[in-house]
Amino acid sequence: MGNQSHLGLHLRICFFLLLSFHGLSFYLPGVAPQDFFKGDTLRVKVNKLASTKTQLPYSYYSIPYCRPHKIVDSAENLGEVLRGDRIENSPYEFQMRIPQMCNVVCRVVLDEKKTKEFKEKIDDEYRVNMILDNLPLVVPMTNSPVIYQHGYFVGRKIQYAGTKEEKYFINNHLAFIVKYHRDIQTDSARIVGFEVNAYSVKHQYDGKWNDKNRLTTCDAHAKRTVLTSDPPQEVENNKEVIFTYDVDFQESEIKWASRWDTYLLMADDQVHWFSIVNSLMIVLFLSGMVAMIMLRTLYRDISKYNQLETQEEAQEETGWKLVHGDVFRPPVNSDLLCVYVGTGVQFFGMILLAMIFAVLGFLSPSNRGGLMTALLILWVLMGIFGGYASARLYKSFKGTEWKSITLKTAFMFPGIAFAIFFVLNALIWGEKSSGAVPFGTMFALVFLWFGISVPLVFFGSYIGFKKPALEDPVKTNKIPRQIPEQAWYMSSAFSILIGGILPFGAVFIELFFILTSIWLQQFYYIFGFLFIVFVILIVTCAEITIVLCYFQLCSEDYLWWWRSYLTSGSSALYLFLYTIFYFFTKLNITKPVSGILYFGYMLIASYAFFVLTGTIGFYACFWFTRLIYSSVKID
Repeated sequence: MGNQSHLGLHLRICFFLLLSFHGLSFYLPGVAPQDFFKGDTLRVKVNKLASTKTQLPYSYYSIPYCRPHKIVDSAENLGEVLRGDRIENSPYEFQMRIPQMCNVVCRVVLDEKKTKEFKEKIDDEYRVNMILDNLPLVVPMTNSPVIYQHGYFVGRKIQYAGTKEEKYFINNHLAFIVKYHRDIQTDSARIVGFEVNAYSVKHQYDGKWNDKNRLTTCDAHAKRTVLTSDPPQEVENNKEVIFTYDVDFQESEIKWASRWDTYLLMADDQVHWFSIVNSLMIVLFLSGMVAMIMLRTLYRDISKYNQLETQEEAQEETGWKLVHGDVFRPPVNSDLLCVYVGTGVQFFGMILLAMIFAVLGFLSPSNRGGLMTALLILWVLMGIFGGYASARLYKSFKGTEWKSITLKTAFMFPGIAFAIFFVLNALIWGEKSSGAVPFGTMFALVFLWFGISVPLVFFGSYIGFKKPALEDPVKTNKIPRQIPEQAWYMSSAFSILIGGILPFGAVFIELFFILTSIWLQQFYYIFGFLFIVFVILIVTCAEITIVLCYFQLCSEDYLWWWRSYLTSGSSALYLFLYTIFYFFTKLNITKPVSGILYFGYMLIASYAFFVLTGTIGFYACFWFTRLIYSSVKID
């Protein structure tokens, strides 16, 4: 695929989405259903070859499969290209509701190079992905409940018992099953299922090969196919492979609007409900503690402080009121804190809107790459809120160089993420994988960043800095108060590490399913559960930070700014540790490049999670301190 076509396509996508409200239709779940009548031609498209062992996608024609007369690329969106999808036409064509037996696609004679290519893909357990009427090809694995595998294996490797001899067999015969829902009145049909069973068949024929040969292992006239042969079709130098297929049509009661339901059935809904109940228990526990602090301890403290009349009584004060003259003193590295808070607001807006769109059904899996594209576009658009938040906080710290803060907000996180992504992309490119992002797409990403995101961040910062600075509830003393020696359990490191456990505990079960969908190529569409868990995460981050912040202020430690951010943000550390555990227990990645890709992308995800959760905790603590110090009388 040419870089110029990628560039033109993605620039059109960017402008279309950003300049028109109707751009949201880009995410709508699928186009209008297509009606097929008996005899209409159905054309199968091929997608990438994918493996859970290597995580490196390749285009279908990177190995010597049968090719059509002319390979035509389907236009992909930005998200599809980033995921490594490469959708092309194929020589597989059907006639609607007309079963076919033993259609010969082509004959391939394997040379040394082709043999090596097939063996490498079989070794790495690559699966072939195809598409019919926008439905992905699946292999039914179990019947009750129905569980599907995405795509069929290129072949299989067998090691004979007691010997070191290994033989490779290719799946060269495909038995397609096309399910359709028929309209009785018009006799038209809509495709609601696309399944396959793949077999390795060593085809036989009489005489020398030509296009008119009749296969003895596969008789179209007798409507019979020998689905197993002994031995099956081996992958070996100088051997021929004949690719064939059958297609059967089955009428189904499933309606077109519900055709994705079968693909998205989750056999473990109970696990998700358990996750939510578990998280709600954490939230209730923290809510009880916050309620106790706010309604009992804090109320009693405020009443006591407001009743102090004599100087002698005032000198006997203990607790959080003692630090009222220092609690709003700007922290060390306040500029960096403003940048992180602004970036966190940008992330929060992006994820919240993406969740809402997903729950409402705008990000259907039938729209491949839609979720990735939506996240990128929303990140760009949310730059205005990120710039506003960083500039507003910066001005409350009496800062004057708002342009410097804006530049850091616009470039710090995207710059770090893009640098890691660029290195990983170079590794993918070195492996000649279709997952490598083309130059045109890379240019489109840079254009989104510099051409749209940066100006929006500046615009938001300009508005935020023009607003009057937030007035502190109490005055700040000129001389900082000395912080008394703290108990070990009130130290910064201990409280920060403890603070991250509960937010991570609220999401780690759902995290397992997210990682499984990303790295084990399973469908994920339970955004309702995910949205509930996201709300629980927000509440948990806010409450744990408020509780620990209150204990910190009561011990006369007023350095709460950074600690409030790091308390809930430390949950990202546990997330990254969990991804390490997941790598060694659930994945079967053996190649060093694939391991680097996994940890590189998980590092970016953990960093983003740190920025998001840290910002939630910071704003909760910011609101809490302003509330309690505005409620007491300060002479």
